[in-house]
Amino acid sequence: MNAAALGLHRIGYEVRSYFRAPDAVFFTFLFPVIMLALFSVAFSGSPDIQAGPGVSVDYATYYLPGLVATALLLSGTQSLGVDIAGERSDGTLKRLGGTPLPVLSYFVGKIGMVLVTVTAQVVLLLLIAALVFGVDLPTDGGAWARFAGIVLLGVATSCVLGIAISALPREGRRATATIVPIVLVLQFISGVYLPFTQLPDWLQTVAGVFPLRWMASGMRSVFLPEGFASAEPGGAWHLGLGTLVLAAWLVLGVVACLLTFRWNRRDA
Repeated sequence: MNAAALGLHRIGYEVRSYFRAPDAVFFTFLFPVIMLALFSVAFSGSPDIQAGPGVSVDYATYYLPGLVATALLLSGTQSLGVDIAGERSDGTLKRLGGTPLPVLSYFVGKIGMVLVTVTAQVVLLLLIAALVFGVDLPTDGGAWARFAGIVLLGVATSCVLGIAISALPREGRRATATIVPIVLVLQFISGVYLPFTQLPDWLQTVAGVFPLRWMASGMRSVFLPEGFASAEPGGAWHLGLGTLVLAAWLVLGVVACLLTFRWNRRDA
C-alpha cells in the first residue's frame, strides 16, 4: 500500500479510537454542545444582547460562533496534542517507527480524524442550535462560503499546532494538565465566553496574537447580523487580518512540527 492508501486506512482507525475514548468524546466532541445548552438555558429569561438600535440577538445566537470556533481548536490542538503526547509516552510512536508506516500516513490519519470529527461536531452543534434553541442560520451562500473557508483554515492551523504542542509534555500523563489549561485560557481571552471588547486593551492585544481570537470573530461575521461588527475592535470584522494571522500560525506550526516531531520521546 502506498502512503495515501495507508493514510486513508489510518483515518478509519483513528476515528474508531477517538469515539472509544469517553474523555475525548466528552471534553472535545460534546463540550461545545454542552456549553451552548448551558448558556442558552441559563440566560433564556435575559434580554437580548444589543449591538445598536434595532440590532440584537438572543444568547444562543450570540454564543454559537465562538463555540463553533472552539470546536475547531478542541478537536485539533487539544485532542491531537494530548493524543500524540500519550502515544509518544506509552511507546506507541516508537513501535510505529519500527514498522513500514510512513510519517505522512500517520499524520494523514490524525488530521483526517480531526476533519471527520469536526464535521460531525459542527453539524450537530448547528442542528441543536437551530432545532432546539431557535437560532436562525445564514441563508446567504456567501456567508456559508466564508464559513467553509474559516473551518478549513482553522482546522489546518489547529492540527499543526496540536502536533507541535504535543512535544511539550515530558510524560503522557501530564499532557492533559499541560495542554488543556492553555486551550481554556485562550477561550476566555478570545471572545468565546466574554464580549471581546469588554476585556482590557492589553488582554485584547495578547489574544490577537493567537488563532482562536480570529476564528471566533470570523465565525461571528457568519452568524451574527452585520451590525455586530461595530462591537469588534475598530468596528469591523477584519477578516483579511484574521486570515493572515491564521496563515502565519499555520506556517509556524508546520515548521515546529518538522523540528520537534520524533517517533521516540526526546529523553529516550
